Amino acid sequence: MDRPIEKKKWPPKKIAALSLMGIVLAVALHSLFFRDSRSRLNVNPERITIATIERGAFQEFIPVPGNVRPIRPLYLDAIEGGRVENLDLEAGTLVHEWDKILRLGNTNLLLNIMVQEAQFFEQTNNLRNTRLAMEQHRLTLRREIVELDYQILRQKRTYERNAALAKKNLISQQEYEQAKDEYEYLLKRKKLALETQKQDATFRKLQIEQLDASVQRMQTNLGMVKQKLENLVLRAPISGQLTSLHAEIGESKSPGERLGKIDVLEGFKVRAGIDEHYIARIETGRTGAFDLAGTSYTLLVRKIYPEVREGRFEVDMEFDGASPQGIRRGQTLHIRLELGDLSEAVLLPRGGFYQKTGGQWVYVLEPSGAYATKRAIRLGRQNPQVFEVLEGLEPGERVITSTYDGFGEIDKLILK
Repeated sequence: MDRPIEKKKWPPKKIAALSLMGIVLAVALHSLFFRDSRSRLNVNPERITIATIERGAFQEFIPVPGNVRPIRPLYLDAIEGGRVENLDLEAGTLVHEWDKILRLGNTNLLLNIMVQEAQFFEQTNNLRNTRLAMEQHRLTLRREIVELDYQILRQKRTYERNAALAKKNLISQQEYEQAKDEYEYLLKRKKLALETQKQDATFRKLQIEQLDASVQRMQTNLGMVKQKLENLVLRAPISGQLTSLHAEIGESKSPGERLGKIDVLEGFKVRAGIDEHYIARIETGRTGAFDLAGTSYTLLVRKIYPEVREGRFEVDMEFDGASPQGIRRGQTLHIRLELGDLSEAVLLPRGGFYQKTGGQWVYVLEPSGAYATKRAIRLGRQNPQVFEVLEGLEPGERVITSTYDGFGEIDKLILK
């Protein structure tokens, strides 16, 4: 007997089809709402450099090249111009104070000295003749006064005798008055002669002083000219090493022209050139360090030259203590010049990434190390080894520090 078969509401095929549709829909919804839409790039970990962020002591410094120089150089300039006639020493020679280095010849200067010597002798002779003439004139005046004294004495006796005779009417009144007038005349002549002698002595003294001063000036000028002649011989003003000599026999030199240099061998200093960007941060007393033969040495900034040439300014640095053994003039030192005090900071090692990002962002590895993502950061001070991290990174995180040139604008790097 036949019986009706009931149709099943959820046959297996239908259930399987609906399940498959649900899975596809779920995948589609997940891809739509939860899919990572960031751009990706597969990177070989062996071709990148990874560094760990650390907290530690930070010292801001810059590398600067320094040139070793004598602590006190002395430049030799030509005081008088002339032609080089003789070279007594060569560059590199050790010299002692007052050693003769070279001699210049100057014919015009020799002629000038001869002319001034002739003028000096002529003026000296004029002074001698003037003194002689004045002495003769003084003696003449003195002789005139002596003669007047004698005449006055005789006339006084005549006058007194005639005065006595006139009272007795033994001589005429005319004869008495004549003797009186003669006596008074001689007294007036003596008074005039004395005044003349006094004025003549004053004038003679003034004239002699003027002539003496003139001769003294000429003698001083002659001495100065002769000193110029001595200046044609260049001598070492101090002991040291004649490091340079710019002169050849027969070469003409002008007054003030640089002839050479002597280095005083008492010690050394270092002249360093620094980028003008740091000119406001460099001050006297700043320290720098360099390594030589496995030993570290310290330098102190002693003098700053504020003039900027070709984007750089210079400083003089001296050794904090004794100079290193075996150091030589002209030697180049690689100095680490400090710009600030030692402090604690979050540190990011330097690398090629900075050229691409300018320190604005880096690729930071996830804890698993499977991939790295782009993250914005903010950097502060720096030195040749590390950057100071102000924001965006924490100690223990790992960062790709090698160059980013091959990554373009990729947001996520897959390390495999």
